[in-house]
Amino acid sequence: MRAASRLPWLLAIVLVLAGCGGHGSTRPYAASSRGGGASGSGGLYDDTSRPQSSRYRSNSDSVPDGPPPDFSKLPEPVPKVEPRSLYGNKSPYSVLGQTYNVLPSARGYDERGIASFYGSKFHGYKTSNLEDYDMYKFTAASKVLPLPSYARVTNLQNGKSVVVRINDRGPFHEDRIIDLSYAAAVKIGVWPKGTGLVEVQGIDPSAPAPEVAPPPPVVTLSAPPPGIYLQVGAFADPANAQKVADQLRVANFAPVQVVDATIGGRLVHRVRVGPLADVDTADRVTSQIEQMGLPHPQVAVD
Repeated sequence: MRAASRLPWLLAIVLVLAGCGGHGSTRPYAASSRGGGASGSGGLYDDTSRPQSSRYRSNSDSVPDGPPPDFSKLPEPVPKVEPRSLYGNKSPYSVLGQTYNVLPSARGYDERGIASFYGSKFHGYKTSNLEDYDMYKFTAASKVLPLPSYARVTNLQNGKSVVVRINDRGPFHEDRIIDLSYAAAVKIGVWPKGTGLVEVQGIDPSAPAPEVAPPPPVVTLSAPPPGIYLQVGAFADPANAQKVADQLRVANFAPVQVVDATIGGRLVHRVRVGPLADVDTADRVTSQIEQMGLPHPQVAVD
């Protein structure tokens, strides 16, 4: 899954789509009506008025050659109360036909899902709030958390965690919940695989100290590994849930489960496929389910 320009001539902000590093996700970037200025990263000039196909120095994302730096010694950002950025907080906003609402704060945000990361292609270029993306800092992109805000991201497969500062929008791959900087991805083990199962917990800097707590304990070897499930639908009528489940079983998806849950005081019947072996399998099965004419399934990590 990146200091803001506040010049008087910055007349308008538009959302521009940007590819995210080979992990199938995209992010909108803030762009002024007159282009960007010189970046703070090596003097890079980021002309945000140019189309995405010609804005970046590379066509595909990458990471530096050789082993990564020792990010274990890099201090994590200390959450603090900051004013909302002038840019990147429009709500609602739409990208690729999907509409998103920016949360009023990070307080209470807690979501599990798939993380990706982004690297060299975007290093030094503007994020959605017109800061420079620095892949050597602990930052991240979120579709819904306000800019800037803070969150703790925990890799559910190894228990490693990191505090990140959210300063970008994305990832706009439907099945990803956060795009980490290269440094954050290395620290919690999402690099070099490219994706990982994570829990993202918003941090409220104005809350008492206990809410900005030390990282949770590392997952022990005896803890059951998290599973990836695809939720194809949630139905009030159990007959409709069973109909969809039967369609999936006939198409040789397995295992298929109908799981009851209470949401807002109402009983619903969730149709799920899984657990699936890994993120690549989940992506492939998602595509196959859509080809059947069924809705795009939602990823659940349990």
